[in-house]
Amino acid sequence: MAKFAVQGRTSESMYQSMGKKPAECGAVLNTSVALGSGVIAGVVSAIISHPADTLLSKVNKAGAGGDGSIPQRMMNITKETGIAKLCTQGLGARCVMIGTLTALQFGIFDTVMRSLGAEKFHFHEPH
Repeated sequence: MAKFAVQGRTSESMYQSMGKKPAECGAVLNTSVALGSGVIAGVVSAIISHPADTLLSKVNKAGAGGDGSIPQRMMNITKETGIAKLCTQGLGARCVMIGTLTALQFGIFDTVMRSLGAEKFHFHEPH
């Protein structure tokens, strides 16, 4: 969910900074905005999900965290690894991978939507 929220806000900010609406821009600029905002959204979502995904990967290894229930093993792994390392180990590579994939997803999505003549739904503050 964070990926979509961040991408939407980022693309809106990009258009506002240019003083244009998507309808006023060409296909290349709109695709560039989709790709750029997709990279930012991907990196943010990678940072948010990385600690939990790292912990899940470690807990699924045989014998990791000792004996006991899953929550107890997760606590043991967290203590052994350390919070900082759990949050940062492998984060750079993950940001590159997820940022690239997310940029491509939003680039394709926006291109298909534009080709079909469809518009994205935008939330507005209720009056």
